[in-house]
Amino acid sequence: MEIGRRKLLVVDDHLELAEMVTKFLKDRQFEASFVLNGTEAIEKVLSGSPELVLLDLNLPDISGRDVLKRIKEINEEVAVIIITGFGGEQKAVDMMKMGALDYIAKPFEFETLLTSIKNTLSIRDAQIEEKKGKQYPSLERFFPFLAHEIRTPLHAISGALTVIQRRSNLKDELLAQSIHIIQEEVQHLSEFVQECLNFVHPPQKSQFTEVDINELLSIVMTMMSHIFKEAYSSIRIIKEMDPHLPKIYANYDEIKQSFLNIVKNSFEAMGQGGDLIIKTGFKSDPSHGWIEIVFVDNGSGIKKEDMKNLFHPFFSTKLKGTGLGLAICKRIIVERHKGEVDIKSEEKRGTTVTVELPIGTSVHIDGVKSS
Repeated sequence: MEIGRRKLLVVDDHLELAEMVTKFLKDRQFEASFVLNGTEAIEKVLSGSPELVLLDLNLPDISGRDVLKRIKEINEEVAVIIITGFGGEQKAVDMMKMGALDYIAKPFEFETLLTSIKNTLSIRDAQIEEKKGKQYPSLERFFPFLAHEIRTPLHAISGALTVIQRRSNLKDELLAQSIHIIQEEVQHLSEFVQECLNFVHPPQKSQFTEVDINELLSIVMTMMSHIFKEAYSSIRIIKEMDPHLPKIYANYDEIKQSFLNIVKNSFEAMGQGGDLIIKTGFKSDPSHGWIEIVFVDNGSGIKKEDMKNLFHPFFSTKLKGTGLGLAICKRIIVERHKGEVDIKSEEKRGTTVTVELPIGTSVHIDGVKSS
């Protein structure tokens, strides 16, 4: 990605830090400037529309949250990275749900900041291309690169951690806890990389075959019983399967992945208990036959203001969510299988996800007829 001359704005009331960051960015060929409060930041966005804003959470006149909201109202294409002090990570995550693309905690290394800026600009450019109707070209170029750049150090970290674990006194509670945290974070990053690749991986004609959806759902629930060992026993699974459900022509692994993502969301929304109803049935119109799969949970539900963003890449309502689960579902079900997916939800009252998939021996993928 060509980063030179990209227009950046630094918003921080700490004059010395703002000047240092701005100089660092200018030395790397960015067109950078800074302001010391929220009012000036909003004026800058109104007059100049920077491509990316580095926004401090704590400003003297307006809260960082309100500045972010106003920026997105003025121009939703402006990318925002939140700068937060120690202990402000949860607030930063909340602001990412409002549209920020990343956050960095103070104190930070300038090279860490530069990496975040490069990645954020790549994501911003991809989102703009997506809105223009293009089929994720920047995401498809960016994700394989990201996978390579992240997986290599992850393998090194994991290997080094194994050595440390073998040679450490794990009776030391703090040490054992620290090792566990590193393992969890490595696993989280590995899953994120895999979800990125799942999002861009193109389907192959040979992968399409006859699929028994009832049987596939049983396999999905068996997998969930292992993934959520503790929570599974406290969640009641109610199956209302049509025993005469016809098979569909589909990519088995992709449909399984989409169902796993949906059910995983339900389990996480229900925490330590609740009901999950899974229904399958057949419906038809004069020209097509469809199978319908409905997932109903009585979990925490989704806020009304979050509903419009559910299928957007990188949007998540969870603290450690990648924001790719439902985006992957939509790409698999709608783009690759010519089906439909619909979500209805109410905060604190649960969520219903309805999936419809066409019946038949022909599926058009990227203009190619598979049969």
